[in-house]
Amino acid sequence: MGSDFAPSSGSIKLHPRSGKLIGLSNSNRTARRNQPVQEFNHGLVLSKEPLRDRDVFTVRIDKKVNSWSGSIEIGVTALDPAALDFPSSATGLKGGSWIVSGCSVLRDGRSVLEEYGRDLDQLAEGDRVGIQRSSHGELHLWVNGQDCGAAASGLPPKLWAVVDLYGKCTQVTVVSCEPPPPSAERERETIEQDEEEDEEDEDEEEEVVVRPDKFPNNLEPDAANGDSGSGTAGSGGGGGGGGEGRNTNNSPAGNGGAAPGGLAGGMTTNDALLFHEKCGTLIKLSNNNKTAERRRPLDEFNNGVVMTNRPLRHNEMFEIRIDKLVDKWSGSIEIGVTTHNPNNLDYPATMTNLRSGTIMMSGCGILTNGKGTRREYCEFSLDELQEGDHIGLMRKASGALHFYINGIDQGVAAAQTPGVVYGVVDLYGMAVKVTIVHNHNHSDRLRRNNAIMRALSPDVGRPRPALSLTPDTDGPDRLLFHPNCGQKAAIISEGRTALRPHATDDFNHGVVLSSRPLRSNEVFQVRIDKMVDKWAGSIEIGVTTHNPAYLQLPSTMTNLRSGTWMMTGNGVMHNGTTILDEYGHNLDRLKAGDTVGVVRKEDGSLHFFVNGVAQGPAAWNVPPSVYAVVDLYGQAAQATIMDDMVDLPPLPEDSSEGPTAMSPGSPCSVVGAATTSDLRFHQLHGTNAVITNGGRTALRQNCRSEFNDAIVISNRCLRDGELFEIVIQKMVDRWSGSIEAGVTAIRPEELEFPNTMTDIDYDTWMLSGTAIMQDGNTMRNNYGCDLDSLTTGSRIGMMRSATGDLHYYINGVDQGVACSGLPPGGEVFAVIDLYGQCVQVSITSSSGPLDNSLCTSNVTEKSFPIHSPVAGVAHRLHCKHGKNVVLLGEGCQAVRVGGYAHGIVFSGKELIADELFEVRIDEIDEQWCGSLHIGLTTLAPPELPSCPLSGLSPSLPQLRTKVTWLLCGSEVRRNGVLQRQNYGCSLDRLTVGNRVGVKRCNDDTMHIFIDGEDMGPAATAVAKNVYAVLDLYGRITAVSIVSSSLMEDTESVKAPSLSSDSCSEGEEDSTPVREVGGSEPCALAPTVMAFLENHGKNIQLSNQNLTAARVSSYNQGLLVTAHRLARQQLFQVTIDRLNPSWTSSLSLGVIGHSPYRLNFPSTACCLKRSAWLLQRDSVFHNSLKICENYGPNLDTCPEGTVLGLLVDANSCLHLFVNGMDQGVAAQDIPSPCYPFIDLYGQCEQVTIVTNNVPAVGGESGETRCQGDMEKADMVDGIKESVCWTPPPEVNPNKTCEYQALCSRFKDLLTLPDGYFNEDAKYNLCYCESCHKLRGDEAYYKRGEPPRDYALPFGWCRFVSNALKKWHIAYHGTSVGALRRTLDHSQLLPGTSSIFSVSPVKAEGPNGYSEPEENSAPGREVPRVRLSPTMRYSGSEIFAPKVQFRDPRSHRCHQAQVGFQVCVRPGSYKVGPQTLGHSEPLDPRFSNSEIEWITKEQGGTLLYGLLVRVE
Repeated sequence: MGSDFAPSSGSIKLHPRSGKLIGLSNSNRTARRNQPVQEFNHGLVLSKEPLRDRDVFTVRIDKKVNSWSGSIEIGVTALDPAALDFPSSATGLKGGSWIVSGCSVLRDGRSVLEEYGRDLDQLAEGDRVGIQRSSHGELHLWVNGQDCGAAASGLPPKLWAVVDLYGKCTQVTVVSCEPPPPSAERERETIEQDEEEDEEDEDEEEEVVVRPDKFPNNLEPDAANGDSGSGTAGSGGGGGGGGEGRNTNNSPAGNGGAAPGGLAGGMTTNDALLFHEKCGTLIKLSNNNKTAERRRPLDEFNNGVVMTNRPLRHNEMFEIRIDKLVDKWSGSIEIGVTTHNPNNLDYPATMTNLRSGTIMMSGCGILTNGKGTRREYCEFSLDELQEGDHIGLMRKASGALHFYINGIDQGVAAAQTPGVVYGVVDLYGMAVKVTIVHNHNHSDRLRRNNAIMRALSPDVGRPRPALSLTPDTDGPDRLLFHPNCGQKAAIISEGRTALRPHATDDFNHGVVLSSRPLRSNEVFQVRIDKMVDKWAGSIEIGVTTHNPAYLQLPSTMTNLRSGTWMMTGNGVMHNGTTILDEYGHNLDRLKAGDTVGVVRKEDGSLHFFVNGVAQGPAAWNVPPSVYAVVDLYGQAAQATIMDDMVDLPPLPEDSSEGPTAMSPGSPCSVVGAATTSDLRFHQLHGTNAVITNGGRTALRQNCRSEFNDAIVISNRCLRDGELFEIVIQKMVDRWSGSIEAGVTAIRPEELEFPNTMTDIDYDTWMLSGTAIMQDGNTMRNNYGCDLDSLTTGSRIGMMRSATGDLHYYINGVDQGVACSGLPPGGEVFAVIDLYGQCVQVSITSSSGPLDNSLCTSNVTEKSFPIHSPVAGVAHRLHCKHGKNVVLLGEGCQAVRVGGYAHGIVFSGKELIADELFEVRIDEIDEQWCGSLHIGLTTLAPPELPSCPLSGLSPSLPQLRTKVTWLLCGSEVRRNGVLQRQNYGCSLDRLTVGNRVGVKRCNDDTMHIFIDGEDMGPAATAVAKNVYAVLDLYGRITAVSIVSSSLMEDTESVKAPSLSSDSCSEGEEDSTPVREVGGSEPCALAPTVMAFLENHGKNIQLSNQNLTAARVSSYNQGLLVTAHRLARQQLFQVTIDRLNPSWTSSLSLGVIGHSPYRLNFPSTACCLKRSAWLLQRDSVFHNSLKICENYGPNLDTCPEGTVLGLLVDANSCLHLFVNGMDQGVAAQDIPSPCYPFIDLYGQCEQVTIVTNNVPAVGGESGETRCQGDMEKADMVDGIKESVCWTPPPEVNPNKTCEYQALCSRFKDLLTLPDGYFNEDAKYNLCYCESCHKLRGDEAYYKRGEPPRDYALPFGWCRFVSNALKKWHIAYHGTSVGALRRTLDHSQLLPGTSSIFSVSPVKAEGPNGYSEPEENSAPGREVPRVRLSPTMRYSGSEIFAPKVQFRDPRSHRCHQAQVGFQVCVRPGSYKVGPQTLGHSEPLDPRFSNSEIEWITKEQGGTLLYGLLVRVE
């Protein structure tokens, strides 16, 4: 059939129609993808004519790049290229198309064969790949002349070959289109026959070798040792070669020393398990091949595969210890088995790339041949393991593969594993170094955990009893916490207190257990000491049968699936499953100072207590000998066991007894002693300081391992005569030195907290020991008191007198004047440095009631920042509603005024697609059970009777008149019928402040949102015309709307008007900025943006969360806005501070998911879920580069630069730099999206711009455009008095290294400074970053009449003279001609510039110049050549290069010089170029008009010196 379409010589040509980035050459035989580094697709080409049967259409890969993943794709299609609408890639072809992509086969874009042939992505330049339709209608792939077999069958007769130059592949050439040689086909037939014979042989030998179906047939024979064919597979069954006398198997399972029966003959059975000498390209082996390490771990993240030196025996444990990790990459170690012999294996970059014979554990899942077969294999993720953790695996005799984490069996990972497998480890990402462990005992890991806990404990210096797995009957039997605790937890106070030291960075891994089992009827009770308001969820308490000495603690205790009962929230869970939904007081609502307890009674029942009140039985038949468990989860940061109330340390607070009471001799602070003071510690403080007790107490965390970085400062300035007094509550005897106290005139918001306060060198007065120090220098010694001698209970006070004297008070006694000269009446703040031995202090002058909150905010229950309504018209509730509902606030709030039901309300209008309807819970009533119901309904409220008292059901699940989809608790129902269970977070857990919303998406699905987070699709096939519906049921009595509709007035929210006069040169036809008059309708104000409290750990927020600063290191500076970015809303930040000590700088972008539970990575480039990042001059999507050379290089943005993000109505992301739109950076940005900033490297502080930014170059905040100027005032299109230059705060001179280099070269020329403008701001750099920062256009008009000229991109200009109303041109010259030219401020004849060529005859008395002395009257005068573009004048023939050595870097560079010149109109002639170039030199200027010639004296005026350095 195919012969009907036999082509002529055109069979090896490509069709002239192709993808939009394809360029054809070589008589349409070669195809090249243009812009290969910027674009990865749109590279589709097809054969010119249909294929004949058996013809192999073969192409050669000519060029590849490494910028992308993926490579060439090839196949066939029934679509005629003459009428084809080319998709972006071959996998988008439909209508009868078969494409081979990688090692998969796709038909019409859907995979029909996962593992086929060779991986096309691995082919290199020079490799050949072909496609063939056989006479039987089968599709065959040919690689380098080898047939890969049938990929598909049933192909139609008329097909065109398809080649996609995708990803790495950028150029191919068609080399042939003819049938394969007969020898190749005979070879294929022979191979097929051999395979059939092999299968028969395998059937006969089935008893010897079991081949699992999940592995390809060609794995087993060659996966063993290459010489294994000489022996039988069962030859080692009896112990193999004398190995039976020793048991080298140390696995827990053991096999008694018997060797496995599946080993090949000749293989030794007693050799130690080591790493094979052949390994990945970056691997270095040591320690007798027991240790493997990846080289260059900060530069490379893969090529770290290592394998065992021999196959694993049955029941043999292969275990490794993680020795080293780096915190740079995502992903970590991967481990598994493979049938491939390392001697014969071509090691891949990562083991998951291997498509045969391989089972790997990656993260918490299992991958077989690179494909995920079990997503959640175990509760531990390899990516979360730490240095010192152990990972092991074992192939059981039954063929089952098990993995072990720190000695704990994770269960069966694969049921059938081949008999001969090698252990394999992939040192990927964070994993750098591992060692094979031959002793598989758990005790070393237990010792390691205890050592870590002791290192964290403040009592590390004190002797501890030896670890015992059973209670010590001789010692005290009080309940303590066991030292083996969660990864992020620590035990202090001799085992009585547990805490998460970095509670604001992590919300889990805080599990702690009691040191011994609970006795019957023994109450285990803890007090919550400290909370943070950053996370959702809080403390959880319960019991477990697991001994803490042996337990590998999970991230949260509810993950444990055996022997565990926990109270979490107001529910009870057994082995991770909820057994009681509504039980007792909600633990998530407790505050600091509250207590929780648990007891197992003699009858086996379990009871919980909250603040001493029994909550009733929670479980029965709980076995004896259970350990108490506390999970410091979410908000809960510290808890103390309450076993002895007399000895219980108090919450940090002011005490009015004993030594802390104010003596009568103490000076009175402005108010009387009995009056409560408002003095507190400020929320800004040193890194190791913690503010608690409502701001009255400060402590240094990790006091045994940290001695400084714990400065605290008063929340306001001290008044004259006001005493600021603190009491020392805790000290340690580990360090030398102690508390330091004083005052500073630096405001807390402006203070960059140093290690110690005596490091500050201005406006600070401190007492350290007996020394009085001012600005870090000692003013006097032997002051009346010694702070280093004070002990616990001592009080220290500071007071500034009205005359500016500083006094110190020790235990109420005035120590006299310490120093004078403090600014009287000026602002001074009290400062305390918790240094050395001093660990905790509290303010004594505050005698108010106890504040249980241990953070600056009193909100300790689940709370998230509430979104301001997005720009648009607020949603409303419909006037038809349930009989117990009252609407308030113009329909924005609903209140249920009676009963527990009849609270149904509807949205005011139908929801459009992707429109979110969201409410906030305002009030709850705990006397009822049940909670809010929410969903969508086709019931139109206008159709209800005007009096809905009897027209609506009592509750939403009973609403059956029309189709209704709703979420009730965690159940999704349709017309009351259960559709799915355990959907998202249960609505029964919602409380005041939580937000819940509903959305009908474009794909006809219903999504529920809780606190801004999408819970995923709840229902499908939802009707088009639906209303949002809510049921104020049970506990929920009042809600208010927080969402808005964008459909009311789409014109009311527009991008800000941007000035067009922000270019460095100015334009003749500037368009004035349209001012918004008062008569125009006022657009709704966009959402006021602020940074979210959840951010990178090195970020500190201030200025009402509008300013963010990175306070340490160079990374961990990621922050995101608390509010979503509305379409057409411009979000802008100003770069406040740069630190040149680092390299690189900030990056910014948007994420398409809620940031409230985002686990912030160290840098933004690690964001890999719905993230678009602008970094340097590139655009990244999910950490993959999608665009280069976009906008200016953000690393060069100076202080004062204003950067903005805007998503337009077409969902395109724009970057704005100083108000200038840089164009589309990315498309298809989802809604909602949230802007984020990464304060990385040099960038240390930014502030959100909250008002309209004046146009660059504007004066006094007023936007002035050239169109507003008088024509008579214009010189070259710019008014001289307002000649645009970058204002100081956005002048790139500060940080542009290129401009600095050019300036240093100019200095080497020793030209007099008087020739150049004294104000450096007029000097402009036209490097790529600087001109993009200013938003320069490439061409402008200047002069009268206007004439085009090009900006000198790539050069740096140093201005010499004022502007004239002349045209602008350029003149290339040599370094030797600079001085004489500058002396005359114009281009002169006879100058040694090689531009002075083509002499002409002088024209008598009106000649070009006056005759010089001793010159003939008829001498020839040279003409001067100019050009409107430096692309011509900057040619090396006109501006010769000179070499110089940079005095700063001592590197050699080449430089060129030229002039920017003002030319009088009419004094020159326009002519063709004289360099002999045939190609256009500048796209704006024709080669016939690119050279200007002048011979008039005074016709030119130097404007500026141009320098270019290479």
